[in-house]
Amino acid sequence: MSAEILNGKSLAADMRLDIASQVADLKEKTGITPGLGVILVGVDPASTSYITAKERACEEAGMYSEDVRLPAETTENEILALVQKMNNDPKINGILVQLPLPKHISESAVINAIAPEKDVDGFTPVNVGRMMIGQTCFLPCTPHGIIQMLLKAGVETSGKNAVVVGRSNIVGKPVAQLLMRKAEGGNATVTVCHTGTKDLKSFTLQADILVVAAGRPNTVTGDMIKPGATVIDVGVNRIPDETRPRGYRLAGDVDFESAKERASLITPVPGGVGPMTITMLLYNTLESARRATEK
Repeated sequence: MSAEILNGKSLAADMRLDIASQVADLKEKTGITPGLGVILVGVDPASTSYITAKERACEEAGMYSEDVRLPAETTENEILALVQKMNNDPKINGILVQLPLPKHISESAVINAIAPEKDVDGFTPVNVGRMMIGQTCFLPCTPHGIIQMLLKAGVETSGKNAVVVGRSNIVGKPVAQLLMRKAEGGNATVTVCHTGTKDLKSFTLQADILVVAAGRPNTVTGDMIKPGATVIDVGVNRIPDETRPRGYRLAGDVDFESAKERASLITPVPGGVGPMTITMLLYNTLESARRATEK
């Protein structure tokens, strides 16, 4: 029997309607419109596509969006100055610097320059540290979106075996932390696998919840999945395909066709985790605006 599809697109749409309602309510009560500042350096196609989708989502939610697109040769000092300007701008409640940056720019220096109270990506050391010890903070958007998907689908995480494939700072490490924290959507026993893991299959077969964020197609196949497991595929890979209008098709890190015959619940690519990332960015920006009004 094929797995049930965990539709992130549908869930994201429902959440965005609720966010739009809350934005309208905040405007009416305080006169404040949540604002998101975005910095894009260079013309990476995937980054440009994400930023365009973010612009559309902000508009639909009734938020203010200020997007600055810079050439690849922009200097690090110029970007740091722009970040500081947004830090000081009361119209901007959240700052997003789209990664990756050109090689001549230090990503850590730029991220560290973002004020923690405007770090709606949840990447600064302050927010990462607060997440680690369970304090209030902005949670990274993709990991937070994954937890929301599990909660909305009624997936029990407490006491379950969760395996995360991938150890990136953006997805792997933070989603592992959220799954193990003593909170709703957490309290799981978590194993993190990576490129140094020997016999990956022996670990994935133990997973009640399997999160795959390896950045490589077909990292996990159906025979590597425990029957009845929940599979969250974070990967977005462009596979050459001359039959498609754009010359490629999107595929995850999991072989969907074989995996769906073993899993009980699985996310598709596209239409799974992706829509939730922008949704949680809007969620964090709204929360930042709320905190600003309280001050």
